[in-house]
Amino acid sequence: MEKLKQPEVWLRGPVEDIPVLLQPVAFALLQTIEELHFWLSEFPQEKLWKKPSGRASVAFHLQHLTGVLDRMLTYAKAKKLSEDQFQYIKLEGVQNNALSIKELLKAFEDNVEEALSFFKTLDSETLTETRTVGRKELPSTLFGLLFHAGEHSQRHLGQLLVTVSVLKAD
Repeated sequence: MEKLKQPEVWLRGPVEDIPVLLQPVAFALLQTIEELHFWLSEFPQEKLWKKPSGRASVAFHLQHLTGVLDRMLTYAKAKKLSEDQFQYIKLEGVQNNALSIKELLKAFEDNVEEALSFFKTLDSETLTETRTVGRKELPSTLFGLLFHAGEHSQRHLGQLLVTVSVLKAD
């Protein structure tokens, strides 16, 4: 497999119009997109829902990346989850052969674009504002939610690439 041709996103300079404190989050999300395309470029559609050793499928990771980013943005905007979002959670990982790799990638890319647009509206002074998470309204901050969105995407990318490697070797 050919290596990524460019330096990692964080080594290419700042993302335009993103506050400096949110640059690492933007870098993580953009890097995730690039690496998803790299790792999935030759991945067979018929293995999308396979669960090696009972672990999560590639499809689950793609759905979960998209869902968590959507939920973190909702909480960051000081809103509650919608019924559609709760329904999405229930369907994460539920086999749906109508979904394609291309569609799942596009959904994540669209959410990253939404996130970057949202970041551009933020003032660094607001990042310490309190936000709550979930039905229990657990405490966080705007910065905590956005940091988690970036960190979480990289964590699931790592899990996905191991799953892809195992399934391709099969």
